[in-house]
Amino acid sequence: MHHDGLSYEEILRYDRHLKLPEFGLQSQTKLKNSAVLVVGAGGLGIPVLQYLTAAGIGKLGLVEHDTVALSNLQRQVLYNTEEIGLRKATLAHQKLSILNPHVTWQLYPCWLDPQNAYDIITPYDIIIDCSDNFATRYLINDVCVALDKTFVFGAIYKFEGQVAVFNGIDATTGDRTATYRCLFPEPPLPSEVPNCAEAGVLGVLPALIGSMQAAEAIKILTGIGKPLYNQLWHIDLLTMQTYTLRIKRQVAQPKHHKPDMSSPNTHHHYAKPVPVLSPQALAEKLAGNDQLITLIDVREPFEYEICHLPNSLLIPLHSLPNQVDTISTQGEVVVYCHHGIRSMYAIQLLQQANPNIIYYNLEGGIDAWAATVDPQMTRY
Repeated sequence: MHHDGLSYEEILRYDRHLKLPEFGLQSQTKLKNSAVLVVGAGGLGIPVLQYLTAAGIGKLGLVEHDTVALSNLQRQVLYNTEEIGLRKATLAHQKLSILNPHVTWQLYPCWLDPQNAYDIITPYDIIIDCSDNFATRYLINDVCVALDKTFVFGAIYKFEGQVAVFNGIDATTGDRTATYRCLFPEPPLPSEVPNCAEAGVLGVLPALIGSMQAAEAIKILTGIGKPLYNQLWHIDLLTMQTYTLRIKRQVAQPKHHKPDMSSPNTHHHYAKPVPVLSPQALAEKLAGNDQLITLIDVREPFEYEICHLPNSLLIPLHSLPNQVDTISTQGEVVVYCHHGIRSMYAIQLLQQANPNIIYYNLEGGIDAWAATVDPQMTRY
């Protein structure tokens, strides 16, 4: 070992950091002694993981349940065509361990949900939200507030991106800074959430936003610079215009407490795809013919034309609230989309309308079905 716990090889590896007068050996050692949890290894998560690995974070935790799909590769450049169908968490770990073997990893190949969020988040110094979905974002916010954790936020939409740091510690006052709920107190309705198929995203955008998230994490962990506390930074790549929105912490806001997991509204705020049905389990149910199963496809019509499950009913998510009454209330209902996100929101709506019906979310969506049950099905 060498200076402050850094080996000679690490001194050489981080040479360009160490030459920065504002950074130096002390900051590099802080990074080595830090633990960061990244939620999501998609467009945002990849640059975060790449640059934090290269920077020498001591421990990286990764929450990621998904597998690689062809449509990911336009922006998720850590993966390649030959890896379609493989687990993102495993691939990220394998590849980035080669980039920097000094980083230790903890993988969580699951959804972040109200039942596991506290156990997963507790051991880490900073949480980086790369999920880019509202349900997970509000869950991360509330658990971080309850546990006094700082989390770095990033979001993308078409050509626009946002970055902020929530629930940090003000260096001047020592008080906690604004949270995500100070900006958006309540989540939007599932029917109001634009999905990836409807909105799209420019491939280079998550690389920019994710890199900024990584930079904010490094600033917080080392104490250099001024993190994006109490402000939301926004960029439009079409015009290259940026603006910063000031945010004030709402100290008396009722949501600033530990979430009540027994509340009937819990799943509205923290969507969790339960009960989940794996593609293999659904195939067995359909082959059994011993019970009535209704299949609901909540994707867009053009996606349905690419591929769909036989005898499934197409009801795009945005039109679901007006068509709930058309869905059979007999037997079981299986809802699916491309990867299982939109169907998760759809089930929230359906459960509110018919709480006595059994609804299943097809785990991994139709893409997982194609990967594990029907390899002849067209994937996109």
